[in-house]
Amino acid sequence: MVELVPSLLRQELANLAEDDRRIDGRSQWQSRDIKLEVDCLYNGDGSAKVTLGDTIVYAGVKFEVRTPWPDRPNEGSLMCGAELRPIAGRKYEPGPPSPESIELGRVVDRGIRESGCIDLQSLCIIPGEKVYGVMIDIHVLSDGGNIFDASALAAIAALRTTTVPASTFDIGDDHPLQVSKAPMMCSFTRVGGRYVLDANEQEELGGNERIHITLGDDGHLHSLQKGLKGVFTPAEFAEILDVAQLRCTELRDMVSAKEAN
Repeated sequence: MVELVPSLLRQELANLAEDDRRIDGRSQWQSRDIKLEVDCLYNGDGSAKVTLGDTIVYAGVKFEVRTPWPDRPNEGSLMCGAELRPIAGRKYEPGPPSPESIELGRVVDRGIRESGCIDLQSLCIIPGEKVYGVMIDIHVLSDGGNIFDASALAAIAALRTTTVPASTFDIGDDHPLQVSKAPMMCSFTRVGGRYVLDANEQEELGGNERIHITLGDDGHLHSLQKGLKGVFTPAEFAEILDVAQLRCTELRDMVSAKEAN
């Protein structure tokens, strides 16, 4: 039965794709409704909640004062981790970090880190002695599909509304974290023989390979991650990239609106 259900689901998704339809009625490049909240965790220096269809993700930012790495005495650090617990879905189990949670944390981390949106030298307190460490914690409360985009949006929204708690460490006055850019992730999954934007849980179960693209404010490609087996053609990637440009601009505007409030 475990093998039978995905096989039947894949056939149904393929039949729908032939008629240019999706299982939940959306078009190929249509996203589910998305809602963004910031400053929603009382114990975080920055936080955000993203609701994307049935997917719910929280991101929290915390600081620590630590000794810098020996080869980078003037730079602070940035770390991103993700939690996927049974509360998020029946396919997740308790215990140490799973491969899925490690992948989620690393893909989100890479998009933010490679964008250079945080100047790590600005996190230096005393060169060679003290620097700030910025920690992003992602918690998936409900996995209704496409937790990557939801997590990446929550992470950058939390960072851009973060306050450095300098007074807590007796280092001066609290001040906003300097985040110069807003890298955004856009994910695509091959479903029924074609790529779709923002796959839901059923489409991920009956789909194949996926692609995660992180784009910067200027449209530059900061990271590209491919998951699972499969290939995509240059023509497919060109089309995906065009869709990603538009989608990332929409998400960036959403974050900017929250910052302005």
